[in-house]
Amino acid sequence: MNVKISWGGNAKFVGESGTGHKVTMDGPPDHGGQNLGPRPMEMLLLGLGGCTSFDVMSILKKSRQDVTDCVAEITAERADEVPSVFTKIHVHFIVKGNNLKENLVKRAVSLSAEKYCSASIMLEKAGVEITHDYIIEA
Repeated sequence: MNVKISWGGNAKFVGESGTGHKVTMDGPPDHGGQNLGPRPMEMLLLGLGGCTSFDVMSILKKSRQDVTDCVAEITAERADEVPSVFTKIHVHFIVKGNNLKENLVKRAVSLSAEKYCSASIMLEKAGVEITHDYIIEA
């Protein structure tokens, strides 16, 4: 897997994935940015959210669950000192669907957290406390 990050002036950077997709990252105005894109640390959380959401949906589809929507809301805390690493991350899933079985949703979230989500497992190995929960909505 390869990516390329190019400087776009001031605090702006453009990331390009190995598959050719581009994303603009930028800093806040008080750090020389123009707020034209997410911060790099926000991108890290977005990657984590995408990784675990992909797992949960894949597992639920294989379990033949009729999911109509899946949202992962992520909150994080960072250290006060530099480097301002993540210390705690919480992933809250809101799963919507028809006749969803709670035990299968719980299993999907657990399997992602404990076995499949490379991003969250990597962060946990680095010392980040990651918790997960979910609610089911009809």
